[in-house]
Amino acid sequence: MPVGIEAWVTQIPPVTRAWLALSVLTSVAVQCQVVTPLQLYVSYKAAFTNMQLWRVFTNFFYFGSLSLDFVFHMFFFMRYSRMLEESSFANRKAEYVWLLIQSAVMLLALSPLVNLPFLSSPLAFVPIYLWSRRHPATPISLFGLITITAPYLPLALVGLAWILNGTWRAAAGDLVGCAVGHVGWFLRDVWTREMVGGPTWFSEAPDVLKRLFGEL
Repeated sequence: MPVGIEAWVTQIPPVTRAWLALSVLTSVAVQCQVVTPLQLYVSYKAAFTNMQLWRVFTNFFYFGSLSLDFVFHMFFFMRYSRMLEESSFANRKAEYVWLLIQSAVMLLALSPLVNLPFLSSPLAFVPIYLWSRRHPATPISLFGLITITAPYLPLALVGLAWILNGTWRAAAGDLVGCAVGHVGWFLRDVWTREMVGGPTWFSEAPDVLKRLFGEL
């Protein structure tokens, strides 16, 4: 790996870096025909009846074949996941992983209702949505064409995904991710502040996760 690229990769916070690496490796493996998407998508029957338990995890790392849409999702996911991990979750890896675990569970519960075989894009929208709500006054320039404030960023990205794919179905998963991200934001930032006046089991990672990351 060239020195410049290696330095850039090592500067990415660990949770975002691991997620990015697994996502890129998964798409490369599919592109090289090491595995097929049919072996990766979430299926409760295949996962629990046929004991193909890996599907519960692999569906979160496949963003599709190497294409413009793949680059689009990777760029925005990596950018805002990194910014969120460096700000709200600085030195709190367990808390960030706990957010992703909770969001993944909610998405798995919703997947049969909305017919989403891959939940990578919806999960990637969770940190984007949470960052946008925690930085409401931040101006965002979209490709130098228009400037919006951060709370409108998730919807703008959903619109761009729709345009890139030419169908609203391609953006449906992103909308589900925004909905799950809104639940996560509400329970962490609104409920804990205005309803209970402090952290809850939802907003604070369990001790076993903190020990795993050496934060306890």
